[in-house]
Amino acid sequence: MNEDQIEGRNSVWEALNAGRPINKIYIKKGEYHGLIKDIIAKAKETGIPFVEVDEKAFYSIAKTSGHQGVIAKTSPKDYCSVQDILKAASDLKEDPLIFILNELTDPENLGSIIRTAEGLGAHGIIIPKNRACGITPAVTKISSGAVEYMRIARVTNIARTIDELKEKGLWIIGADAEGKNYFEVDLTGPVALVIGGEDKGLGKLVKQKCDILVRIPLKGHITSLNASVAASIIGYDILRQRITKNGQRTS
Repeated sequence: MNEDQIEGRNSVWEALNAGRPINKIYIKKGEYHGLIKDIIAKAKETGIPFVEVDEKAFYSIAKTSGHQGVIAKTSPKDYCSVQDILKAASDLKEDPLIFILNELTDPENLGSIIRTAEGLGAHGIIIPKNRACGITPAVTKISSGAVEYMRIARVTNIARTIDELKEKGLWIIGADAEGKNYFEVDLTGPVALVIGGEDKGLGKLVKQKCDILVRIPLKGHITSLNASVAASIIGYDILRQRITKNGQRTS
């Protein structure tokens, strides 16, 4: 059976609530407290088998250190198409907001960006099939379950995908140290925010494909920010500008 696994209390709980197909849940002996009690109750309610295992057996199953005493065996996360992401925005009658992650290899960065993107209402994330991190147990755990609600597309060629998005009317914004201060740029409308990889940044070709480059001004000794931090700062300013422009109120 082709299985994946989800580790951590929030991640397993969100997978259950999202209706992700789960084959079995493992509970470390002695962990019947807190959110795990709710996970067990939900598993019983939905007919998902669960088993309590001793510490040694549990650790032989775990793939991360952040398991928090619970692991769910599940079918691998389904990736979607770019068209699925655009349709989601259209169905909501919203301008598309998409994150494009070019050769991001750190699971912590990917998981954090997924959590941020879901929180601000992004319609999807696009990642490359090669030379980049995919949806792993570590990414799922770091996203704190947000991966269950986020559309993620894997594409063969990021540069070609950017061209296709431009044809659909999206404005391509690249995060780069050579860009204009992000708060001086109109970030409203249909946009895709491109975040580069940890080592090479956007990459020459992808950088050329962007309609505009924006940067986060820094005054300290450090000249760059972690990819997930940069994505959060610019991403939430996109949300702020949309709310301000449309006169919306947050709940």
